Amino acid sequence: MIKDIIAEGLAAGWRHIDGAGLQKDQHLQCDVLIIGSGAGGGISAQVLAQAGLTVIVVDEGPLKSSQDFKMQERQAYPDLYQESAARKTKDKAIGIFQGRCVGGSTTVNWTTSLRTPDLTLQHWQQRWGCKQLSSDALRPYFEQAEQLLGIEPWLSTNANNGLLAKGCHALGWSYQPVPRNVRQCWDLGYCGMGCPTNAKQSMLVTTIPAALNAGARLLSRCRVETLDISKQAVHGASLQALDQQQRPRKVKVKVQARHVVLAAGAIGSPAVLLRSQAPDPYLLMGKRTFLHPSVMSGALFKQEVMSHQGAPQSVYSDQFVWSDGAEGPCGYKLEVPPVHPILLATKTSGFGRFHSEMMQQINHLQVTIALLRDGFHEQSVGGEVQLRGDGSPVLDYPISDFLWRGARRALLSMAELQFAAGASKVYPLHEQSQLVSSWSAAKQLIEQLPMQALATRLASAHVMGGCPMGGDEKQSLLNEQGDFRWLTNLSVIDGSIFPTSLGANPQLSIYAIALRNAQLLAKRLRV
Repeated sequence: MIKDIIAEGLAAGWRHIDGAGLQKDQHLQCDVLIIGSGAGGGISAQVLAQAGLTVIVVDEGPLKSSQDFKMQERQAYPDLYQESAARKTKDKAIGIFQGRCVGGSTTVNWTTSLRTPDLTLQHWQQRWGCKQLSSDALRPYFEQAEQLLGIEPWLSTNANNGLLAKGCHALGWSYQPVPRNVRQCWDLGYCGMGCPTNAKQSMLVTTIPAALNAGARLLSRCRVETLDISKQAVHGASLQALDQQQRPRKVKVKVQARHVVLAAGAIGSPAVLLRSQAPDPYLLMGKRTFLHPSVMSGALFKQEVMSHQGAPQSVYSDQFVWSDGAEGPCGYKLEVPPVHPILLATKTSGFGRFHSEMMQQINHLQVTIALLRDGFHEQSVGGEVQLRGDGSPVLDYPISDFLWRGARRALLSMAELQFAAGASKVYPLHEQSQLVSSWSAAKQLIEQLPMQALATRLASAHVMGGCPMGGDEKQSLLNEQGDFRWLTNLSVIDGSIFPTSLGANPQLSIYAIALRNAQLLAKRLRV
């Protein structure tokens, strides 16, 4: 019998309000309002509530529990993801996976937990003035997060990851085991649909319950319309209740707070600031938003790979991430994704018989992805969060030639790796691609493919930036503690504060910096 942490907590008296059930307007008060319950919001909620402050956490998504997670893509994507897992950049060229539920993306991510690379922190110190964020200064917070969330290298490798390791080994490329935030994991392989066994140590089953046990209140299915701003200070926020289909209701919620922590993620946080018309004298808000845009390569093997089973990610390679330094050519990290039917069907290029035949071979398919490291080079400036007419956010992310050159090199590396691992055929995901049977044929094909938006398949699950921290007010909205420069009583604690992408999966970086900044904030607010 699997313990339902959420159901037991609610039965024990957790204070939870579901916006879909509200019958009339509400007016609430607290010391700290936290907007968002993902990696930054969840950590902040636990730290601040356990410090004795009255805390309200608000999330636009629903509160779900392990009983709701049925390992079904058709149910999980509309229930747990932004825009039913179909969110895209403004030109539709890059698919973006982001969680929209209590726990945020930590509820649906693939559990990879890597520390911020030293070269990234050095670049932030030298280029962006983040003098306090050295590897030594952050080490205690990484260790604290790893202990809190059970983060350790995962050594049970499925065939999908095993073939990545085999290819790297054959070519003499570096590769390492992936640390994961799990305890007593059943190795099911359905992390992206919510963990049905509570093994994944997401915010849903760790910090949010800890905060609620410490007296915090949770508002789910409530969307922040604007921050309440007057006299250059934030005093709370105005919320709109949502129904069970996430549609706006007429019921409103007003929250008055001494301090607001914005933790709605790297699209949501800039959008709240833009809707609130927060001051932005150097026009930085929403700009320099990064994605780790990822290109993909499929490979058919004679043996079954069964890429949907087992830990989604347990091996990675940094062979090409830092070639010629942080500011050199676009580097890329090699990983694998889980291969489930809807995910494969929506990412595979081609149509008709070809598409059908690829789908029929799903159990023999290995897929490698390459995460492009964006934001370090002057020709990689990222995208911009904008508002549609109805106030909802959209990310405009033009892809520079600098990134396209990296994408082509990445497709070449993945094809070489897959043939080295024993693939019978390789298929670079591109609208003008085809199955090829040798490394030389793949090289000839990839070198001729036009690197263009909507032709090259691209996806992202790592949205970062848009509210950058730093040492120069002309280049950053926040200081290194996450305090908004132009309004008092407002902090931002999530992945939007990164001045570049990371070159590594972001969740552990958010946890560590959130621990640091939330603990500093708690000391200030308790005075």
